[in-house]
Amino acid sequence: MSTGKPRKSADPLYLLLREGNFDEFNRRRKAGEACDLRGCDFRAIDLRGVDIENIDFSDGYFRQADLRGLDLRGCQMHGASLHAAHISGAYFPLELSPTEIDLSVRFGTRMRYSR
Repeated sequence: MSTGKPRKSADPLYLLLREGNFDEFNRRRKAGEACDLRGCDFRAIDLRGVDIENIDFSDGYFRQADLRGLDLRGCQMHGASLHAAHISGAYFPLELSPTEIDLSVRFGTRMRYSR
């Protein structure tokens, strides 16, 4: 799926995130609206306050994004890059080792799930 380059999707829910309209994003997700956020560019977006439960963030680009306090355990994060992201207090999927997360935050490597 990944082309190596983060994409700016035309998905309406992705656009709400880019605009910072988290209340509307959360409302529409709660109403059952689906979204495709795989491989998307979340660079420098503050995602605190977003209902991220069970979102597929595979191959996502989170450079300098604010993920503090988020519970990402139910999210797919394989192939995501967290370079310089703020992750204090965040929970990550159990399949991601602390080393993978650290390398991604420090060097921007794409995270790989443990087998």
